[in-house]
Amino acid sequence: MVTTEFEADSHAGTRVARAGQIVEAVRQLFEAGVMAHSGHANLSARLDEDRFLLTPGFVRGLRPEQVAVVDREGQVLEGKLQTSAAEIVAMHGIVYRERPPVGAVIHTHSPAATAFAAAHRPLPCRTEPMLRFGQAEPVPVVPWAPRGSDAAISGITEALHSHPTTSAVLLANHGLLVFGPDPAAAALLVMAIEESAEAEIAAAALGGAVDFPDGALDAVRASIVRAAR
Repeated sequence: MVTTEFEADSHAGTRVARAGQIVEAVRQLFEAGVMAHSGHANLSARLDEDRFLLTPGFVRGLRPEQVAVVDREGQVLEGKLQTSAAEIVAMHGIVYRERPPVGAVIHTHSPAATAFAAAHRPLPCRTEPMLRFGQAEPVPVVPWAPRGSDAAISGITEALHSHPTTSAVLLANHGLLVFGPDPAAAALLVMAIEESAEAEIAAAALGGAVDFPDGALDAVRASIVRAAR
């Protein structure tokens, strides 16, 4: 298929816009204080059915031109990836393959969420931000396997099938994987999950957090609709 000059310009414009969204999401995550001490994270944004943008292996001080273009098979089409980043291409790619509406994926080692991952305990949905930002159910745990391995990808795939409405999974002994319609929405959910994990841990000293009453999700959705009018 021949690509016209207009299509080439359009694709380039989309890449620049998506890269800018990734950089802004990174800034928000650091500003919110939800990153691990190392600052480790990787973010991606879908370009089309077969390609997505991926951070190169570092995100602190990330610039748009440093974001690479890869396909779902792991081939780098534009830019460069560090070896450590190349290992996680499949982790992002499987989410895009299994969830066509997803437009962005974020992986972090956010400390409180990672505590639940290390304990192999699903994170309950007991704070309103989780309801508002797309996770109205417990965040499930994917069994541990070496990063980027077939076993790791199979575990993520199984979790996505078993929990068809989840927007996040905990990677056992590893960290957090969140996905949403765009980088900004995914970043908001990372923040909500980390805050909720912190609250769960703190509430344990007070006898434990308490579930929402029945109908809480519908009530929150109705409130959002009223505020948007």
